[in-house]
Amino acid sequence: MIRLLTIIAAMMCSSLLAMGKTSDTRPNIVFCIADDWGWPHSPLYGDQVVKTPTLQRIAANGVLFNHAFVSSPSCTPSRNAALTGQYHWRLTSGANLWSHFPKGVQTFPLILTQHGYHVGSFRKAFGPGVDRSPSVSGKKYASVDAFFKARPKDKPFCFWFGSSDPHRSYKVGSGIKSGMDPAKVQLPPYYPDHPSVRSDICDYYFEVQRFDREVGELLDRLKQSGELDNTLVVMTGDHGWPFPRGKSNLYDIGARVPLAMQWGDKLGGKRRIDDFVSFVDFAPTFLELAGVDRPDDMSGRSLLPLLLSQKSGQVEPSRSHVIYGKERHVPCQEKGTIAAPCRAIRNHKFLYIHNFFPDRWPVGAPEAEFRSNWADCDNGPSKSYILDHRVELQSIQAYELCFAKRPQDELYDVKNDPWQIHNLAADPKHAETLKQLRTQLMQELQTTGDLRVQGKGDIYESFPYTGKNKRSKK
Repeated sequence: MIRLLTIIAAMMCSSLLAMGKTSDTRPNIVFCIADDWGWPHSPLYGDQVVKTPTLQRIAANGVLFNHAFVSSPSCTPSRNAALTGQYHWRLTSGANLWSHFPKGVQTFPLILTQHGYHVGSFRKAFGPGVDRSPSVSGKKYASVDAFFKARPKDKPFCFWFGSSDPHRSYKVGSGIKSGMDPAKVQLPPYYPDHPSVRSDICDYYFEVQRFDREVGELLDRLKQSGELDNTLVVMTGDHGWPFPRGKSNLYDIGARVPLAMQWGDKLGGKRRIDDFVSFVDFAPTFLELAGVDRPDDMSGRSLLPLLLSQKSGQVEPSRSHVIYGKERHVPCQEKGTIAAPCRAIRNHKFLYIHNFFPDRWPVGAPEAEFRSNWADCDNGPSKSYILDHRVELQSIQAYELCFAKRPQDELYDVKNDPWQIHNLAADPKHAETLKQLRTQLMQELQTTGDLRVQGKGDIYESFPYTGKNKRSKK
């Protein structure tokens, strides 16, 4: 039914153009994405220190997703999945951070450009890495004003609003100086309770709030121009926060993200959806919204049935789980440019993670050849405190969970262990669950063309790393 409606809308648009009427009334799309903003860092998900009034505004007028996951908790492959609608493991070099965008792969911005949309991006869209020409994320504009000034009045638009917030580094003390109370910060239970860690989290919150404020200003602009009601607004982050066990990890704190959408009065309001959704679902959603056929190679499914259902809770029974993974973030093993690849499957009860090489360091070696030590975890006060005190009682668990090597299988009861601390993979009581989830994950990876499970995974590590390989101090 939804597909039929979009086809009819596209046919009506074509008919108007054929009659000489130049107005294209298809919906606009605004995709707002933060850099390193992850779940659960909004009051909507239970965080009572950070303030996100714009996310709350969008959710109040539309839909909030409780289980949104990236394809990979790493900037480039995460954004590549959103652009292409394909899992990152299908994108050869594009499965890695600081890589070349693969040849011959279509992206939703370029497809929409071909179908009459005014398309562009501001700040961070594709990347980091080597882009194609024209850019796979659309023409880059120097400002929001420049994008809208360039827009023909008779065309719908698709605008990628990318922020560098809350990526490190931070201005130390900025969060507390702004009025945040570090005593109210909810620490992950494996972090040492120290002022430097609490202050570091407040500094992260400060930049989350700046992103939220800028998205709010963009919405106000659309409202003033009378175009907000005909615009699908999406607000999210590209993966979890840049803290130990977060970004570059497959736990919820690394791979789960905030996500809210609004589209005039078409979605209802104050709805919370429990279905599992993935970054690979964005591209097919935007194309269907525009009445454009999706390429056959897209992995994702349109979210329009969820958005227009007017329902909350679990809407589509088939969206009962999500799969995701990681290849190379940065070259940070003892030698060479090898990775510590891993894949995961997450449902409402369990998270299963498969580490392909448990002998490798999951977030970098203590002594790496190219990068700083433990380089898959961004440098900052929290990382430094845990590592500097790793032999002390209050930091032993933090070090083991955040930096030490991990077994091939990890299984977590997410209902009773929401921070995913207690690995149940070796527990005989959960042997059947472990077997079932491992089998399901491997089957779906095979079906979606994952070279890692096809015995061809070395190819991911053969692609050049285009960032700086220079070592630096932690």
